[in-house]
Amino acid sequence: MTDPKITPFPGPQASDDSSDGRRQRSERSRAQIIEALFTLIREGDMNPSAARVAERAAVGQRTVFRLFEDMDSLFGEMAERIQSEVMPIVLAPYVSTDWTERLAELVRRRADVFERIFPFRVSANLRRFQSRFLMDEYRRVLIFERESLKAILPAHIVSDKRLVAALEVTTGFQTWRRLRQDQGLTTEEAEGIMLFMVERLIESVPTGPR
Repeated sequence: MTDPKITPFPGPQASDDSSDGRRQRSERSRAQIIEALFTLIREGDMNPSAARVAERAAVGQRTVFRLFEDMDSLFGEMAERIQSEVMPIVLAPYVSTDWTERLAELVRRRADVFERIFPFRVSANLRRFQSRFLMDEYRRVLIFERESLKAILPAHIVSDKRLVAALEVTTGFQTWRRLRQDQGLTTEEAEGIMLFMVERLIESVPTGPR
């Protein structure tokens, strides 16, 4: 006689367990792929192929291709991770109350941040014309950098739009990238040149109220 407690058909609990298992495997694969992207980009591969990502993540290429169909969500998670690392540096209080000294602090701070995120920023710049998220993020970062620069400048400097534009370019990532990547300078040399350019831009400007 058949035991009524035994059934060849899975009940709701078995189905739920199977679904949970698939979800956990999917989340684990996603985390491995994001970690692989981070590692490869940090190592200098600015545009890693699906094959390289799959090999580094130890997952199948089909899994990588499936996730690559929604790259913006991967970029979003990567951006959050980068921001969690650098925002404490960016938002730290300034030591000085003098705006010229704060400007020097900003350069040193950005040199530190730019070097930390260098490969990721270059990689994002390569991909931003194919990604709405990366293009929006690029514009958002430019606005943030501009506003954080203006926030430490006195009103008589902020009103000089030409000077502010020059300071924005001088203290921006593209200047750092050119000094480090195109000119092959060390981090110390690149930082020194950025400070030199900033000093030359403001040396003939009235300091105004401190």
